[in-house]
Amino acid sequence: MTKNDALYAAPLQEIIDFAFDERVVAVFPDMIQRSVPGYGMIIANIGIVAAKYAQAGTHCYDLGCSLGAVTLAMRQRITQPDCDIIAVDNSPAMIERGRELLARDNGSSVPVTMICADLKEVKVENASVVVLNFTLQFVPPAQRLAVIRSIYQGLRPGGVLVLSEKIAFADPAQQQVLMELHHDFKRANGYSDLEISQKRTALENVMIPETLACHQERLAAAGFSASYLWFQCFNFASLVAIK
Repeated sequence: MTKNDALYAAPLQEIIDFAFDERVVAVFPDMIQRSVPGYGMIIANIGIVAAKYAQAGTHCYDLGCSLGAVTLAMRQRITQPDCDIIAVDNSPAMIERGRELLARDNGSSVPVTMICADLKEVKVENASVVVLNFTLQFVPPAQRLAVIRSIYQGLRPGGVLVLSEKIAFADPAQQQVLMELHHDFKRANGYSDLEISQKRTALENVMIPETLACHQERLAAAGFSASYLWFQCFNFASLVAIK
């Protein structure tokens, strides 16, 4: 049973860096819905993107799959023959729980393999759809171009990368306004100012947002012919990049 997220509800003497451990796994569905504006809409529409771009006889990847929400959305929509989904996460607790949730899904026959691994060490190959759903932001910035290039090289022509990220803004005024609106969103979902502050501190060293322009320039540098913003709410956005 999913628990309510109260990990940062009490004052902490020491705030350690955020990690996707057993404590986070236990509350993750509640945490992500209350923290990321439009999360459910993003997940559902990634399924629609996958249905459009999946090619017969190819792999579809969910890199940084967490509990497998994107994997399940793709699995329910993909109709091309001989497709499978490879879901990767570096958190053993996430993969263990994700496999339990996958076992309950009887709505599709699309095969799924869940792998506990560092996505930087996974070779993407014969792919038609790759998803990084709020994943790249946790990769050190200096390593991000290599990740995107590896994905591009493993995609078949006409394949797509879906990239969802918390984004930063070059204009300080825009950054302040949209950050405050995100905090208001979290307050509206029941988080206290203490919870917002403590979690923000925990994420400072492990989640590094970049501007939308930075992401699009990197996608172009990796070889993608086009990238389009298809979703944005406050400082959260999702792009689709086409090979």
